[in-house]
Amino acid sequence: MQRILAIFITGAMIISACGSSPSLWGVSNTPTPFSSQAAPQVDPFAFQDEPIIFPTSTIPPFIETQAAASPTPTTTPAKTSLQVEPTLTLPAPLNDSAPFLYYAQSGDMLSAVAKRFNVSETEIISDADLTKTTLIAPGTLLVIPNNITEATTPNIQLLPDTEFVFSATSLDFDTQAYVLEQGGYLSTFRDYLGSSGWLEGYSAIDRLAVENSINPRLLLGILEYEARWVRGQPIDLLHTEFPMGFNDYRYKGMSVQMTWAINTMSIAYYGWRAGSITQLEFPDGTKLRLDPRLNAGTVAIQYLFSRLHSQSQWSQIVNPESGFPVLYQEMFGDPWARAELVGPIFPPGLIQPPLALPFEPNAKWSFTGGPHNGWGQINPNIYGQSHSVFSAIDFAPAASKTGCYPNDAWVVASAPGLVIRSDNGVVTLDLDGDGYEQTGWNLLYLHLATKDRVAAGTYLETNDRIGHASCEGGVSTGTHLHFARKFNGEWVTADGPIPFVLSGWRVIAGEEPYKGQLVNGDRVVTADLLSQAWSNIIREEDE
Repeated sequence: MQRILAIFITGAMIISACGSSPSLWGVSNTPTPFSSQAAPQVDPFAFQDEPIIFPTSTIPPFIETQAAASPTPTTTPAKTSLQVEPTLTLPAPLNDSAPFLYYAQSGDMLSAVAKRFNVSETEIISDADLTKTTLIAPGTLLVIPNNITEATTPNIQLLPDTEFVFSATSLDFDTQAYVLEQGGYLSTFRDYLGSSGWLEGYSAIDRLAVENSINPRLLLGILEYEARWVRGQPIDLLHTEFPMGFNDYRYKGMSVQMTWAINTMSIAYYGWRAGSITQLEFPDGTKLRLDPRLNAGTVAIQYLFSRLHSQSQWSQIVNPESGFPVLYQEMFGDPWARAELVGPIFPPGLIQPPLALPFEPNAKWSFTGGPHNGWGQINPNIYGQSHSVFSAIDFAPAASKTGCYPNDAWVVASAPGLVIRSDNGVVTLDLDGDGYEQTGWNLLYLHLATKDRVAAGTYLETNDRIGHASCEGGVSTGTHLHFARKFNGEWVTADGPIPFVLSGWRVIAGEEPYKGQLVNGDRVVTADLLSQAWSNIIREEDE
């Protein structure tokens, strides 16, 4: 296969040399997001009777084009019919005779790209050095065999990744001011959050955004689209009690509905990053493969709406000419313009700064939890057994007792940084010291006791004391420290292309959440919820 593809590449280079197009490897492709300049006068909430017919997304073989800054895709307008539940017309299966010319996006890694395109890693060809342990530089051209035989979602990017995570695009956004200006139901609504108590609706949105590291604009956008809470009144009684339309008694209320939506989108976003999410499944059980050239933010949106709506309704929601993207731009302006201002989430060559184990030297702790969700819990009864955002790990003071108990063992700073949040069992350490969780490296320390917890605004050096592990903050059945990394607002996978390394110990994920190991040369520590002997670890003085 590689020899055949090499012949294709040679021929393409000859063609490029003879024509006006640049060489095959010489162009860094511009993503082709949707950025509407003039939104049509269409009610984005009104479902049409006929499905949207999207253009086929097949790429011509070895023909390069320089995409415009804000291209407008072409779609066939919906028609009027009395048919209530039409059959969705989808793009034809992609042609397997021509390889894909795919330009890597920020956050791409070789194993994930291979899974999305249904190929082996060795079948992907590039003039760049592709490794299994690093991110692929954005703009890198990959030639990938076309092994996708089924219909896919449209190859149209709906939302940049920076608009999904709690990134720098949210720095200038005032949730309270926006909600009050709109004057809708949310402006007078109050809700109860387990981590914070009773809050105004806009404060609850901000709290959910910060804790889950998700963009507050997106939360308001989906809340408005599904229930009209932001600019008007709930569309019906169901959407008053279950504003996202997820009718489950365990998720009654605005904040828990938004938590369900956040978890659902996060599963898709980070699953796309890892290559574990490649298709949508609709309420009736039908499935549709995701176009492998999409970005994670688009996949998150498509995935959420596929869990709530029929396939025909979903096709209208993701239609860039009349669906959710139009509403979102109407509410907040052009998300792609904001993304251009802040750049990619992961710059080329990104590596983790040196980090120490988060406890004092010579103190015995236990590695109680391998990689699992960065914030909150993902209920396997709701989301499935295999879904998690594998970004956090757990440590607990080595003790003979279990459950929640006070202790004198100190949690310490793993690196120099500024404490920018200290409340509700949480300490966030900003390593670049600019005072924002949306930029640079941030470390999350969760379940820290109120007693002796470091105050916000304190600058710490490595090994400075932060507080004591406890059960405070979030949900915990035993005293421990929950520890995770973020970069530019995105949870960084613990066992991924940017390894989580603490005092020379590298985090290795297990097959299930909370399983895994710490490895340092020939030394291995295995995670155990009960703090068994094989989970014990003592940080040495020079580590």
